[in-house]
Amino acid sequence: MNCIIIDDDEMSRRVVEEFIDRTDFLNLTRSFTNAVEAVNYLKQGEEVQLIFLDVEMPEMSGIEFMNSLSLPPQVIIISSKEKYAIQAFDYSVTDYLLKPITYARFFKAVSKAYETFNKGRSLADTDKEIFIKKNSSLVRIKYNDILWVEALENYVVINTTTEKFTIHFTMKSIENQLPMVKFKRVHRSFIVNVSRITSIEDNSVVIKMPDSKKVIPIGKSYRDKLLNEINLMNK
Repeated sequence: MNCIIIDDDEMSRRVVEEFIDRTDFLNLTRSFTNAVEAVNYLKQGEEVQLIFLDVEMPEMSGIEFMNSLSLPPQVIIISSKEKYAIQAFDYSVTDYLLKPITYARFFKAVSKAYETFNKGRSLADTDKEIFIKKNSSLVRIKYNDILWVEALENYVVINTTTEKFTIHFTMKSIENQLPMVKFKRVHRSFIVNVSRITSIEDNSVVIKMPDSKKVIPIGKSYRDKLLNEINLMNK
């Protein structure tokens, strides 16, 4: 999940940044000292699924910030005071944490957010598309046309039915962008479109291509999960 922090307390931001770094399914994109900058950032269309938000801040409070967004992502309030809790939950915040926070309490809150996030992805229309920047233009790619994604140093290569796209992205980030019901991580360097798998042979999957096939290794840590999830889909 891509997330941002909005808190004018430097020590609090550092603690949350450290906790995010320790959590595999979270990706910190920005950290803000005030809500006004965060509003401008979100209005640019940045992909954010979770916000860690303080309440008492100069210029714009956390409550005023939530009021400013028409379709806010999930929000976890991190405040030094309890008195805003009832008001915060009127905005359907995911959780309300009191400072100083522990990693155990933090992890409980973000696990709840991640579960909600995954439910949303599972129910999403997997026939939608993503846009990839190519030179100075944006190219639309349907999910169904993606065969597999492969890591290449600091880049990923998106292999489609017609061409390849190399973008400056991490595997963790691209995995968060793709619908989990359709794409599975099978190796630290590969994500595959499950609907394109023609067979699983020993420790590899075979992907159907227009004129050939691609054999992709399955990492030991991914094999059991992949087989279990494919069995669930076949029931």
